[in-house]
Amino acid sequence: MKAKNPIKSIAMKTKKNVGVWMDHSKAQLIDNQTKIFHTTIHSHFNFNMKEEAMSRSENLMHNKEQQAQDSFYKKIADEISTYDNVLLFGPTDAKLELKNYLRKDEHFKNKQIIVQSADKMTDNEKNAFVKSHFAY
Repeated sequence: MKAKNPIKSIAMKTKKNVGVWMDHSKAQLIDNQTKIFHTTIHSHFNFNMKEEAMSRSENLMHNKEQQAQDSFYKKIADEISTYDNVLLFGPTDAKLELKNYLRKDEHFKNKQIIVQSADKMTDNEKNAFVKSHFAY
């Protein structure tokens, strides 16, 4: 009977997985490794900001929107940077935009980022979706 190799056991550490349900206004982070929890990050570019910027100029509105979007994606990236596998899902193209943003960040170079379309969901449906995806 062979003894277990402690070095091999350490090398085969458990991967950390996170699901991110998102649209352009908010992102909910769902971690089901230790326990299921939600962290919600809100975008600060809202209808009132858009109306104010549009009243000045369309170019200003697009600049403000881009700055707010970059800030939103940076907050999400900071929260999920410690995870090995990231599942981005939701009803809008925000998940694709975030994936493109993350691909430019060196912290995400060796991380698996998966994008899946999903409709609006309850919290229980989101939890089940993430749990099902990472059940391997």
